[in-house]
Amino acid sequence: MNVKDYLEQKRNDVDRFLDSVMPSATTPPATLHESMRYSLMAGGKRVRPILAMAAAEAVGQPAPGLMPAACSLELIHTYSLIHDDLPAMDNDDFRRGKPTNHKVYGDAMAILAGDALLTMAFALCSRPDLMKGCDPARQVRLIQELAYGSGNAGMVGGQVFDIQAENIDIDFAMLQNIHKHKTGMLIRAAVRMGAIAAGATNHQLDELTSYAEDVGLAFQIADDVLNVTGTREELGKNPNTDAERGKKTYPTFYGAEGARKLADDCVARAIARLSQFGQAAEPLSEIARYITSRKN
Repeated sequence: MNVKDYLEQKRNDVDRFLDSVMPSATTPPATLHESMRYSLMAGGKRVRPILAMAAAEAVGQPAPGLMPAACSLELIHTYSLIHDDLPAMDNDDFRRGKPTNHKVYGDAMAILAGDALLTMAFALCSRPDLMKGCDPARQVRLIQELAYGSGNAGMVGGQVFDIQAENIDIDFAMLQNIHKHKTGMLIRAAVRMGAIAAGATNHQLDELTSYAEDVGLAFQIADDVLNVTGTREELGKNPNTDAERGKKTYPTFYGAEGARKLADDCVARAIARLSQFGQAAEPLSEIARYITSRKN
């Protein structure tokens, strides 16, 4: 399969759905909705919703409510980027090649736009019109996965660990713990939500969860390497920001080449978990390979 074509098609599907459910930029309160759209529709890779859709394809059963559940992940991811970029957090000026949300709309509106995207994520998963045909028990599981992966036990907790680790001498185990939560848990939720939406068995869910954990680690390692080796033009944001903040990363411990090898090992383990799914898991395999070859 051509993974670039697959990703582009799925990105377009996600973008169309997000555009259809988001209030227009002129709907009151207009500045809030404009701010939400500014970051949400800024051309992200849509990796998390695409992983959810690919996981459902691997299971191979109908998945009512898959698109809203998948897109709820993108709302969570986007809110986290808006908040991460704030002066009180990472204090970044650029994201996806554009000024960060708070640089355009101010800190207060950026915080509120993030808050609104977060709450809207759960609205998508609970709207009867969007989730039509989804078994109620399955729908509750999807909401639980989203909450667990994005909250204090997942992404938000990881961000706390990350902030607390700035300018201190952390060891490799602490680094792993930061990124298991900050990046890995939402990717884990994405794959699990896609599988649950499609009615995965417990064994299938276990195998896909292991795949997701390795892919999440590979994704973060690749990000760390790109932060060292990429240009602002490639990344759409300033490079070398981790070192400037006193953050230890995978290249700190292994060097850029050693970190790339570690990411490749994660991808190989992830793909090995997909053997029982056969050809239906080809998109998941190709996405795992793409994660370590991307330039942004």
